[in-house]
Amino acid sequence: MDVIHAIGSSAGAQPAIPFRESGRIRDRFAAFLHNPIAVIRRNLEELPFDYPPSVMISADAALLFVSVGATIQRHDYFPTVLPILAVLLVFVSVPLFCFFGVTPSPILLAFSGLAATAILLTQPVSADFSPFILVVMVGEVAAIVRKRFSALFAVVAALQLAAFDAAGHLMWSVTGERLQGIQMYTIGIALGWLVGVMLQYQRKFLYQERQSQQIRAARAADEERRRIAREVHDVIAHSLSITLLHLTAARHALQTDRDVDEAVDALVDAERLGRQAMADIRRTIGLLDARPSKLLPEPGIRDFDDLVGDFAGAGLDVRYSRVEDLTAVSAAVGLALYRIGQESLANVIKHAPGATATVFLEVDSTVARLIVTNTLPKGLPPDLGGGMGLSGMRQRAELLGGRIEAGPYDDGWMVRAEFPLSGARSWATPSCPVPDMIHGAASAMRDKAEAIRRDGVLGEGA
Repeated sequence: MDVIHAIGSSAGAQPAIPFRESGRIRDRFAAFLHNPIAVIRRNLEELPFDYPPSVMISADAALLFVSVGATIQRHDYFPTVLPILAVLLVFVSVPLFCFFGVTPSPILLAFSGLAATAILLTQPVSADFSPFILVVMVGEVAAIVRKRFSALFAVVAALQLAAFDAAGHLMWSVTGERLQGIQMYTIGIALGWLVGVMLQYQRKFLYQERQSQQIRAARAADEERRRIAREVHDVIAHSLSITLLHLTAARHALQTDRDVDEAVDALVDAERLGRQAMADIRRTIGLLDARPSKLLPEPGIRDFDDLVGDFAGAGLDVRYSRVEDLTAVSAAVGLALYRIGQESLANVIKHAPGATATVFLEVDSTVARLIVTNTLPKGLPPDLGGGMGLSGMRQRAELLGGRIEAGPYDDGWMVRAEFPLSGARSWATPSCPVPDMIHGAASAMRDKAEAIRRDGVLGEGA
């Protein structure tokens, strides 16, 4: 069975109108005479069995072949009309559905198969084709009803053949010798039932696959929405925070110092960051559009210096240090570190105005590590970190097998993100920060920062 085509009616097909709604039989006859192939296909797609038309047409073609063959075998009995009546009984459901809108039922199929075979077997012939009508009918019924009913129909069909065989009407002859053919026909009925059951199982598996695809599509859409929401949140939080700092600096320069040049420089920086933020937002929102959009490079680990410089230029008191070699960091990890650092510094401006921040970026053979700490002004509650920003940072870390810890330490706040590099083992993200681990990491970071400053490597922001 073709799983791809077992989807019901096609998108462009017009639904057929049942007889009880169309009002007149002649409308269906007129449509059939105008375009019989289209009407037959439309009627097949109307059936509730959810099988592709090719399967149903193949079953009807097999019925037509064996019934016509059985009729031709009975040429010695002509001019009797019993074989013609049997053929009409086999296909009685076709005109009932096409012109009266009566859906073929399993009972109708079973009755027509048994009756047509019985009529044909009243005129016995050698090597009879008529029992194969039951073989096909048993397969059709098994494909659309429960196994209990189809198995009962198969048993009834076998008993009918056994009765005619006992009466001497079921013959199989080779070179004039009469042999019993009941065994062969019974095996055929069993095989027909198995084929129908397999088709029904395949239809059930198709339904399960459809449901699984819908679930996967819904999960993928939710994940994509969350990813876009994280990107938009990071871009807006970063750009607005720095832009507001530049605008504050420009206002302060005009009101206090009357320094027009300094105010203009601050406004130029605010305009540049605003345009950059608009480009980032357009690129992120463009992911929602089905049309192809212009692809811009994502920021990475090598843009970290510019990121910290933007915050420092906007007035944030930030001290920054990093290792020299960043080549081991992949593009995905670099983007995650950039966004985590961006969100952490934006949170310093948002939640701790006037605080001093320290950024330390380290890359060794196994791990890429980012530590951002800041002081907390007096009166600011230390139990922060329940917003969307921290949730987005955790999701970024989990997607890449990293881990992130955020929480208070001493009299400040710390964010620590670590990502395994190529060949290193991934970590499970902890459910909550561990204060002792954070405190120890912060102390180690401060000691290392002081050592780097003494060597003249540490660069301080304005």
